[in-house]
Amino acid sequence: MGHDAQKPQPERDQTDESLRVERKKSDQALAEQRLVIQETADLLVERAREHADAVMDTARDKADQKLVDAGAGVRGREAVAAARELEDQVLDEERTTADAILDRERMEQARTLAALLPLEREKTDRYLLTERVRSDDALAHRDDFMGMVSHDLRNLLSAIVLHSGVVAKTASDSDEGRRTVAGMTRIQRYVARMNRLIGDLVDVVSLDAGKLAVTPTPGDAATLHTEAMEAFADAAAEKGLILECTCAEPSLLASFDHERMLQVLANLIANALKFTPRGGRIIISGERAGGRIHLCVEDNGMGIPGQMLEAVFERFWQVGKNDQRGFGLGLYISRCIVEAHGGKIWAESTLGERSTFHLTFPGAVPPGA
Repeated sequence: MGHDAQKPQPERDQTDESLRVERKKSDQALAEQRLVIQETADLLVERAREHADAVMDTARDKADQKLVDAGAGVRGREAVAAARELEDQVLDEERTTADAILDRERMEQARTLAALLPLEREKTDRYLLTERVRSDDALAHRDDFMGMVSHDLRNLLSAIVLHSGVVAKTASDSDEGRRTVAGMTRIQRYVARMNRLIGDLVDVVSLDAGKLAVTPTPGDAATLHTEAMEAFADAAAEKGLILECTCAEPSLLASFDHERMLQVLANLIANALKFTPRGGRIIISGERAGGRIHLCVEDNGMGIPGQMLEAVFERFWQVGKNDQRGFGLGLYISRCIVEAHGGKIWAESTLGERSTFHLTFPGAVPPGA
């Protein structure tokens, strides 16, 4: 039964969740801002009224003093008090009316904003949906284009391998013939690297689409070591490296996608070949540990800084800005494949001494396999 190697959470789900969170935050911030504005406005009105009342009280006190100085009678002062009471009543009514008008305006503004905000968000959602449709179309065209180009490139590479093989077979036993055979061997090795790079690019496209299929079947993980050793023996010899296999058990039965897991092991060995100097050693090992298969690729190369041990599995990661030894896709694809098996891959290193890449995956074999 096949499985698809997908990211833990699709980018669109993350985008939608981020949008929901940001909208909730903006709603809360808007409500808090409106509340602060209203409280500030109410405070300013209250202070203005208190100031007006204080000025009016001072003016009345002065007027009362003038009445006393002028010898006004009781009736006169009572008439002034009655007039003032009427004025205060009218002022209270005007203030109450003003407060009611302000409350209505605030409620109307809130209703208007509540009506406009969904419309604006609906417009944003429509724009986002349109952009996603365009993105889907662009990705579909890209995938089709990548499929056609990779197919044509692989046909051309196959033709190069075929013709280089013919040239090597027909070469003479002279020194020139031996140089020809060596040159054809290098061409075939370069073609193999180009073919792996094309495969990596196609796999990245499949990962983006969530369609990198893995199909676990019962098999022997120990055979991965043998096949990987055979595939890289010439490359290791040319670079003056020792390639060893130290399997703890003769057989490591499990259920896994043989081709995909061989691709992972090949990526790890190819990575070790890149960064191990001439005369170095690369050791491939395997064992069964706690019901899981544990494979390792160890080298005594330049090592990896501790802060980079996780970054090496990211897409397009490279040692340096000007590093030309690949596009940094192999380890990223390897992680996706291992995780699709329900496994784990990680790196350990001592800078300047060695690096070890570990991968584990379930070692159970279905009954009757």
